Amino acid sequence: MEGRVLAVDPGSRRVGLALSDESRRLASPLRTLDAEPAATLAERVAAVAREVGAVELVVGLPRNLDGSSGDAARLARALADELKRSTRLPVSLHDERLSSVAAERHLVGQGVRREKRRGLVDQLAAALVLEAFLERRRRG
Repeated sequence: MEGRVLAVDPGSRRVGLALSDESRRLASPLRTLDAEPAATLAERVAAVAREVGAVELVVGLPRNLDGSSGDAARLARALADELKRSTRLPVSLHDERLSSVAAERHLVGQGVRREKRRGLVDQLAAALVLEAFLERRRRG
């Protein structure tokens, strides 16, 4: 399948977005949205999906290290359901355990200052979720 995939890494304060290329080989950080107001989050993400021409979405599913789900996972599932209704596009959930930690470590390793990291870590985490999702799809 061809077409861009938009990844959403939901957080309590910020929501990172990343976008694939048309061939679904590359994932690039896109932007960060404020998580609040939560009531309009799905609508704002859907607007970005339309703007970038996404044909599919993937929402990061935060799980505990033991694989169990908590409140954050419940909220991610609710966001995915809202996005399905509002975009009428396929929406998948993908495990995003430790994506933010990996993104933070990468940015620290690159020497990115703390002030700038705050805005980038969510986008990069979304890109990591998207890369993992695309790789899983390629492998079947």
